[in-house]
Amino acid sequence: MTTMTSRSVTATAPTNELRWWASDAYAMLHRQVVHMLRTPQIMVYSVLQPIMYLLLFVFVFGGAINAPGGDYVQFVVPGVFAQAVLINSVGGATVNFNDDMGKGIIDRFRSLPMTRSSVLAGGVAAEVVRNVITVVILLLGGLACGYGFGGSFGAVLAGFGLLLLFGFAFAWVAALIGLSVGSPQAAQAIGVIWLPFVFVSSAFVPAASMPGWLQVYAAHSPVSVTSDTVRALFNGTPVGSAGWQAVAWCVGIVLVFVPWAVAKYSSTSR
Repeated sequence: MTTMTSRSVTATAPTNELRWWASDAYAMLHRQVVHMLRTPQIMVYSVLQPIMYLLLFVFVFGGAINAPGGDYVQFVVPGVFAQAVLINSVGGATVNFNDDMGKGIIDRFRSLPMTRSSVLAGGVAAEVVRNVITVVILLLGGLACGYGFGGSFGAVLAGFGLLLLFGFAFAWVAALIGLSVGSPQAAQAIGVIWLPFVFVSSAFVPAASMPGWLQVYAAHSPVSVTSDTVRALFNGTPVGSAGWQAVAWCVGIVLVFVPWAVAKYSSTSR
């Protein structure tokens, strides 16, 4: 009780509030990373699935798909990156937060003198760490399949930064879903519903190859504009309007779902 009172008084200063928030978020991040390290099957799945998609589209479907520029490897590898960070973020965060809810851990966190948003931020940051590991291994797989970067070093770094921002944004969507669904089985099933959003995009095939009525969505979906932007940055081609659309999608999702997820965290108990 003394600790809680002391902390609440000290936290009146903005600097101390920020320090406490960062400390809480780091503690949650550390907890999730340790959990990942102690359950290596989580990382194996996170890496194995995108590698399988990469091999499937390059060596099975690649010969049947006409890609702009004629080189399907250069087209599909950036799309696989976008698909990987999306599925990792929404699948991992949904299950992790739902699991904590079911075990009563979220209720414990709410009883502690911790900032509400820091608990969620630490969990979301852990998904970013997982995406970094996945992207590095997937990069090696892409290079082994013959992919080559045509953009400048700065452009390639910007592309990877956008991928992590994309995953970070959708991890907040997943946090809200994980806090809302009623069981781990439902949380795992929800991960499957994101696959149509990946396939109805320019991640694996050009949006122009789709029916006209479907192109309206496919050309401007967050998966498409992110894939197109990363592809342009990696390959050294003009980014066009896809760049600002991708950033706008990410920022908009964060602005909507961060306060929504925090409010859900504060009000939900099981």
